[in-house]
Amino acid sequence: MPLFPDNQRTISEPVSCQGVGLHSGVSVNLRLWPAPADHGIVFVRTDTPRQVSIPALSEYVVDTSLATTLGKDGVKIGTVEHLLSALAGLGIDNVRVELDGPEVPVMDGSADHFVQMVTGAGVRELEKRRSYLVIKKPVTVTEGDKEATISPARRFRISCTIDFKHPLISSQSFELEMSERCFSGEIARARTFGFLRDVERMKKLGLGRGGSLDNAIVVDESSILNPDGLRFPDEFVRHKILDAVGDVSLFGRPVIGHLNAFKTGHALNHKLVQKVLSDPSSYELVQGRPSEMERAEVRLPELPGGRDLEPLVA
Repeated sequence: MPLFPDNQRTISEPVSCQGVGLHSGVSVNLRLWPAPADHGIVFVRTDTPRQVSIPALSEYVVDTSLATTLGKDGVKIGTVEHLLSALAGLGIDNVRVELDGPEVPVMDGSADHFVQMVTGAGVRELEKRRSYLVIKKPVTVTEGDKEATISPARRFRISCTIDFKHPLISSQSFELEMSERCFSGEIARARTFGFLRDVERMKKLGLGRGGSLDNAIVVDESSILNPDGLRFPDEFVRHKILDAVGDVSLFGRPVIGHLNAFKTGHALNHKLVQKVLSDPSSYELVQGRPSEMERAEVRLPELPGGRDLEPLVA
C-alpha cells in the first residue's frame, strides 16, 4: 500500500466468519461487505427488529470500560477495536459490517483473522480521493499517571509504553511508523491479555464469558498460562498499539500525526480523539496527492492547502 493512497479503498467481495464474543460469550456471525466511496465503516446488527446502522465514529462510542462499544438508538455493538484496527492497518476506508449478535467475535484475541479475511477478499480502489486528518498542534489528555498525546508528524507514528508492575509484564515500549506491511507483520498477531485474578472477577460480574486460553493471554502471579507461550517477547505492548490503532480510527479518517501513549487504554484513547475533534484549530482535513507528497518529502502539517495537499470543503 502506498504511504498515502490516492483513492479510497474497500474490499473486493463479501467475506464472513463466525466466533464468540469475548465478554458476552454469544456465538456471532460476522460478514464484511464492499461499500461505496464516502460510506465509511458502518456496523449493522441483523438480529434486531429494526436494523440500525452505526458508523464507526467517536460520537457513537457509548462505553470504554473493558472494550470499545458503539451504540445508537438503543442498539450496541461491543469490542469493535480489533476489527477496526485491522481495517485501518490495511487502509480500508469503506465497509459494511453485518453481525447477528451484540459483539464482534474475538477470534484468537488479535486482529490477525480479520487481516486474513480482508486480504482473502481482496482490496478494490474506488474513484474518490482519500482524505486525511492532519494534526496541526499537540493535544494531550491525562488520567492519573496515564497520558496520551498526539502531535504533528509527517506520517502516522505510534509510540507506546506500558508498565503493569508485574514480573512478566514490567515496562515495555514499542514504536512504529504505520504501514500495511508493518501492521500485518508486527502488530496484527498480538493478542489481548488479562490477569487470572481479573478474569475470575469479570466472570462473577457476567463479563469475559467467551474468554479462554484460545483467545487471550492469561497471566497469573508468576507465569503465562497459555501452553504455547507468547507470539512476541513484548506481545503485551504490541497489543496495546493494536487497540490504539482501532480506537483512533474512530476519527473517521486516517490520521497523520504521532500518537504517544503511556499506560493508556480505550477510555483515554477515546478522550484524546474527542479532545482533538472538539478543537478545530488542532487539525485539518486534507486531500493529498501521494506521489507528490512522497517525492517532495513535505512536512505535512506545515503545508495545508499547498501543492501537495488540498483542504476539504466538506
